[in-house]
Amino acid sequence: MHEELKLDNQICFRLYSASRLITQAYTPMLTALGITYPQYLVLMVLWEKDNQPVNDIARRLLLETNTVTPLIQRMEKLGILSRKKGDKDHRQQIVSLTPKGKEMEQKAYELIPPAMGDRLAACPLQMGDYQILAEKLDEIINTLKR
Repeated sequence: MHEELKLDNQICFRLYSASRLITQAYTPMLTALGITYPQYLVLMVLWEKDNQPVNDIARRLLLETNTVTPLIQRMEKLGILSRKKGDKDHRQQIVSLTPKGKEMEQKAYELIPPAMGDRLAACPLQMGDYQILAEKLDEIINTLKR
């Protein structure tokens, strides 16, 4: 067997496993909010800056528009978001938070960071280690999206 093909030698497997397990840890909290993890990502983008075109949301999440559009449609049915045509370009869909979507930010803030902090407290990493890890992951992401 080629050493390069062993599972233990794959960074992609570690990234995949960590991502899957982190998403799994978020699930009970997101269920309490009535949303999925991908919907949470859309909300975080809009909490940072409301009233954005679908294309900008998709770009920020490194997803295709045809992946984000169904998420937004489901969130609109839940009363979390609203969509309207762009003023300058009527083909463009502008996504905005509803009052319910805005209220969810405070609920998420009260629920998610403390719970995830508790979950990760057993990990030997310090806060600075997470910052370094985030920077290294950003380097990988930026390299691969070129």
